[in-house]
Amino acid sequence: MPVMATELGLRERKKQRTRQLIAETAWRLFAERGFDQVPVAEIAAAAEVSEATVFNYFPTKEDLVFHRMQAFEQELLSAIRDREPGESIVNAFGRFALQPRGFLASDDPGANEGMRAAARMITASPALMAREREILESYTDTMAAFIAEERGMAVDDVEPWVVANALIGLHRALIAYVHRQALAGVENRRIARNLRAQGKRALARLEHGIG
Repeated sequence: MPVMATELGLRERKKQRTRQLIAETAWRLFAERGFDQVPVAEIAAAAEVSEATVFNYFPTKEDLVFHRMQAFEQELLSAIRDREPGESIVNAFGRFALQPRGFLASDDPGANEGMRAAARMITASPALMAREREILESYTDTMAAFIAEERGMAVDDVEPWVVANALIGLHRALIAYVHRQALAGVENRRIARNLRAQGKRALARLEHGIG
C-alpha cells in the first residue's frame, strides 16, 4: 500500500506539473500575440506535449484562460453556505468576492504588467468575452438554486433569481471595472483599493435595498 500510494502521489504531481506547464505556456503566447491569434497546436508544440494532451487537461481553448473560475465558484458557494449564523448572504458574498486575488494580491514586480496583459487579452477577444459571460451565467444559476434551497423556495420562484442576478451582476461589474483600471495604467495596489471601495458601496445598496 505505501508503494502504491507513493506511485499515485508521483503520478498526480506529474499531472499537476504538466497542467501548469501547459497553462503557463498558453498564457505567455496569448499575452504576446492575443488569444485569437494562437492555435492550440502551437501551444502544444511549445509545451512539448500533444494537442490531445492539452485538451485532456483543458476541454476548450478558453479553459486555458478561465480554468481557475470553476474553483472560484465552489469557494464562493462554500463561503456563503458556511457563513456565520445571522450573517446575510450579501455580506458573506462581499467578504469573499472583495478579497484581492491573482495579480491584485501579488507582490511580484511583474504583477502590474501581468494584470494589464490579462485585461488586454480578455477584452480584445470576442471568444473570451463570450466565455466569461457563460461562466458568470452558470454562477448565477448555481447561486439561485442554492438560495432557493436554503430558503425553502420553489425552483421557479423569482426572488432567488433576482438576488443571484444582483450578486453576480455586481461581480461582473467589478471584473469590468478592474479591466478598465488596468488598461488605464492604474497600479494593482490602487486598483485593489478602488475595487474594495466600489464593491462596498454597491453591496451596501444591495444590503439595504435598491429603493
